[in-house]
Amino acid sequence: MTRFAATPEDDYPVVYIADTDKPLPRKVNPATRYAYFKLIARGGRSIIQSCKDLHLMRVVCYKSLKAEFADDPDEQRRFLREARVSAMLQHPNTVPTYELGRDLQGHYYFTMKMIHGYTLREIYDYRERYDLTRLVEVIIQVAHALEYAHGHGVAHRDVKPENVLVGPFGEVLLLDWGLAKVWDPDGGSGTEPATEAVVDDLSLTLHGRLQGTVSYMSPEQIRMDDDIDYRTDIYSLGAVLYEALAGQPPVIGESIDDILDHTLHADIPPPSAVSKGVVPERLDELCMLCLRRGADERVQTTGELIRELQEDW
Repeated sequence: MTRFAATPEDDYPVVYIADTDKPLPRKVNPATRYAYFKLIARGGRSIIQSCKDLHLMRVVCYKSLKAEFADDPDEQRRFLREARVSAMLQHPNTVPTYELGRDLQGHYYFTMKMIHGYTLREIYDYRERYDLTRLVEVIIQVAHALEYAHGHGVAHRDVKPENVLVGPFGEVLLLDWGLAKVWDPDGGSGTEPATEAVVDDLSLTLHGRLQGTVSYMSPEQIRMDDDIDYRTDIYSLGAVLYEALAGQPPVIGESIDDILDHTLHADIPPPSAVSKGVVPERLDELCMLCLRRGADERVQTTGELIRELQEDW
């Protein structure tokens, strides 16, 4: 079976006794806890950096809002929700959250475990190198994360290859809960519609390749339906599975409008009709069942999807 290559060992710092036994100051200043910042990525509204936690002597991932959004109440609320959803969903296929706080300017940040590896997008860019069995294993692990989230009342709403990280030791992590939907105790929606925010970022995600967020969005998410539920994630995961089988997303086009219109109105060909290789019949059918336009017609739960993917296809 083809395995994913590990990142260089130099990425993993050596543990020395000078670090493990270094005493904390008698008066700990939280404002000087993090140092040696290095930019990892810039998103549409946030910045992700690596830095060293000088209390625990480890490198962590530090996420904060861009300066132009740092004082925006709506963005602050969304940011807080992402941090707390990430922290509350404690599962082997989610990234541990360490701390939520404010910096010296009073702006929010939160820290997470630093994970090395490759995104599923990077793996799909070299799809021909990887065994289908291993790719399906990755998708099963993502489905486990979603099953756990759905059981705790959270819909992810941004499942795509860019938000799946595959580590060198077999770990698979579902990232970025910034668009997660949660509900009030009375069943009402606890979040504002976020589809427009997704589309705003597509010029960055889709530039040149048209393989970004919109290709994995369910019809109900595009329509911004008020009654959207966990089955939107099943559609998106089905789209991720489709790309593993066919070598391309289920919906492509020359513009964002083309992709949106195709998702809402056109028929999607099965992976077997697009792929240059052989697609197992069972996976072909299961993938198309996840991509049904009506949520009631799809696979209904991630648990059911996991059981099907674990069958002898």
